Amino acid sequence: MDTAPSSGSLDVGSGAGCRSIQYLTRAGNAPGVFWMSGFKSEMRSTKASYLDEWATRRAQAYTRFDYSGHGLSAGRFEDGTLGRWLEEAIAVFDRVTEGPQVVVGSSMGGYLALLMARHFQARSSTGRPGRISGLVLIAPAWNMTEDLMWKIAPEEARRAILEDGVWMRPSRYDDGPYPITRALIEDGRAHLMANTPWNPGCPVEIIQGLKDPDVPYQHVRRLADLLIDVPVTLNVVPEGEHRLSEPENLALLAARIEHLLET
Repeated sequence: MDTAPSSGSLDVGSGAGCRSIQYLTRAGNAPGVFWMSGFKSEMRSTKASYLDEWATRRAQAYTRFDYSGHGLSAGRFEDGTLGRWLEEAIAVFDRVTEGPQVVVGSSMGGYLALLMARHFQARSSTGRPGRISGLVLIAPAWNMTEDLMWKIAPEEARRAILEDGVWMRPSRYDDGPYPITRALIEDGRAHLMANTPWNPGCPVEIIQGLKDPDVPYQHVRRLADLLIDVPVTLNVVPEGEHRLSEPENLALLAARIEHLLET
C-alpha cells in the first residue's frame, strides 16, 4: 500500500508578487493536523517528518507546506516577510485543508499560527478562529522580529539593517548566517501582538525548553499569561533547547496533539 502523502502547489499573490507554494497533504481522520515550520526551516524537517509518520499510523489527516524562499517553494528567502509568509499559510489552510484542524507551529511557525488564529477570528462573527480547533506551539517566537531580533541586535547590526538593508545574523545551527532584512523588521511591526490579554478562541498547548537560547522561557511564559478564557497548558522541558527534536521531545509533541484531538 502506498502511504506517501499527496504533493501539490498553489499560487499566492499576483503579478510580480506571485509565488508558487509547495505542500504535502494526506487524507485521514478529523480533526486534521496543520504544520507550520519555523524561520528558515521546511516541511521535511525532523519534527514535520515525524508527525507525518505519526499521522500515517493514526490514519490522521495531515498537511504541511514550505513558505516562499524555504524548501521546495519558489522565491528568495531574502524577500520574505511575516506578512508574505502569513498570507501563504492562510492560503494553504483555506484551499488545501477541510474541516477542523489542530494547528502546530514551531518557533516562527508558532507565532504565525497565533497570527492566523487572530486573522480567522477577525473574519468570524463568533469570536472563534474559524476551523482552528486547537493550537500546539513549540517555542513560539511571538513578536519575533521586534523582541527577538531588533531589540537585542548589536548596534552594528541595526546600522547594517538601516543603511545596507540587511544584516547577516550568525546561526547556531551550522546552516550559514541568516539574512535579517530591513523589510522583515519593518513589516514585522505591522504584525505585533499587543501585551494585553487575548482569548484565542481555542485550547492552546505550549511546549518550551528551559535551555532555549533563541526563544527564552520568560518570553513564552509572558505569552501564556496573556492567553485567557481558554485552556492553556505550558509544558516545560527542563533540559530542552530550541529545536526540541530529541525522541522524548517528539513523543511529548505527539501526546499533546493527541490530547487536543481527543478533547
